[in-house]
Amino acid sequence: MTTAAASSPRTYQVRTYGCQMNVHDSERISGLLEQAGYVRAAEADDNPDVVVFNTCAVRENADNRLYGNLGHLRPVKDRHPGMQIAVGGCLAQKDRGEIVRRAPWVDVVFGTHNIGSLPVLLERARHNAAAEVEILESLDVFPSTLPTRRESTYAGWVSISVGCNNTCTFCIVPSLRGKEKDRRPGDILSEVRALVDEGVLEVTLLGQNVNSYGVEFGDRLAFGKLLRACGDIDGLERVRFTSPHPKDFTDDVIAAMAETPNVCHSLHMPLQSGSDDVLRAMRRSYRAERYLGIISKVRAAMPDAAITTDIIVGFPGETDADFERTLDVVREARFSSAFTFQYSKRPGTPAATMDGQLPKQVVQERYERLIACVEEITWAENKKLVGETVEVLVAVGEGRKDERTGRMSGRARDGRLVHFDAGSLAGRIRPGDIVHTTVTYAAPHHLNADGEPLSHRRTRAGDAAEAGRSPRTPGVLLGLPTIGAPAAAPASTTGCAAH
Repeated sequence: MTTAAASSPRTYQVRTYGCQMNVHDSERISGLLEQAGYVRAAEADDNPDVVVFNTCAVRENADNRLYGNLGHLRPVKDRHPGMQIAVGGCLAQKDRGEIVRRAPWVDVVFGTHNIGSLPVLLERARHNAAAEVEILESLDVFPSTLPTRRESTYAGWVSISVGCNNTCTFCIVPSLRGKEKDRRPGDILSEVRALVDEGVLEVTLLGQNVNSYGVEFGDRLAFGKLLRACGDIDGLERVRFTSPHPKDFTDDVIAAMAETPNVCHSLHMPLQSGSDDVLRAMRRSYRAERYLGIISKVRAAMPDAAITTDIIVGFPGETDADFERTLDVVREARFSSAFTFQYSKRPGTPAATMDGQLPKQVVQERYERLIACVEEITWAENKKLVGETVEVLVAVGEGRKDERTGRMSGRARDGRLVHFDAGSLAGRIRPGDIVHTTVTYAAPHHLNADGEPLSHRRTRAGDAAEAGRSPRTPGVLLGLPTIGAPAAAPASTTGCAAH
């Protein structure tokens, strides 16, 4: 190795699978590596010095996907002496040493509780020329104390809690993420202010179950108070949150959403099934009537609210009548979008050993009927917005066809995806800027606005995007006590923040 090569900084790539929690954890992994002197590799770089897989364990093919990707990297590593491969996230927490047994060219395996150990583990593996596997059973440090390299100049994730106290029979997440641990409100608000000071306009409060926030310090109304406190932060234009659990949804949260101007009128609330019998088997402690009652209250307070959901089809024992009830609830709820999943068996969860596992063809047929039903409704709901003016926060990467169509894309305040024509403002609108435009066409999954924008506001987030800057937060020190080992718990087929 030449002196120049030896002295040049090592490069890294992080490859992320799964939910918003994993996306945010990957921002922390990037922040840690850059603090340790690593430099992010260019996207086209096929030979980074370190590749980190941040894995998900909630889908049936998660294992195959990881080991397939590791297999593709083996010849790359053979050609690139000194290259290191690390595997973290939920699948690493679950499979532990099995990863190195099946893929002995992996250098580091770390879990969901010790993300902060990654730079040390990489250095130790390099020094010892041997794999390092470190999986903790409880949280090492609260993730928000770690440095973070934010991916967006205009929107940021802020964790309000980690872990989950629910025991859904399909879900593996609590056993991998542990029991719920809440951050203090002041620490959360400090991180939000730090992001706003960097130019961020939109913040999403993130937790496995945001509605149970405050359970650890004994305040059942803490989440609604937190939303209202976000309304007092100058420069913060949009506040979102994901995901709430219907069983913990309280009226004060609806009031806080309606009465706090920067809290967006959008709600992602997982349904999972419209059948009370299936919900009972899933150990979801609410029923369809309760779920629809929450939606009714939300719409009474915010008639313009866009409500999205998660639905699982083919849960063990689901009958034709159960499935029809799900379709009934979908029709009554009038979702603006739905993430739909075919049930997949996850080893170690109660649902995996239940009687009544359904044939693939039955699940597939129901899944296709559900998608058709959802799209009919979402298209009808979107058509109601044709002719309406929407405020769009301009984004990067939302519109895969933008280059071909000449449009730009972003999200309306209610979370809907909008593709818009920049008109005479082409070349002047940046990601992070705000435009107002009129909807001219609706599709099931997006809106088009093909006329000249009505207004364009340049923002500090747009300035940062133009300058190529990403917000970086050093971490918010919390002084949290040691956390006990989590109790064993079940498995999920949806994104792990969706409970």
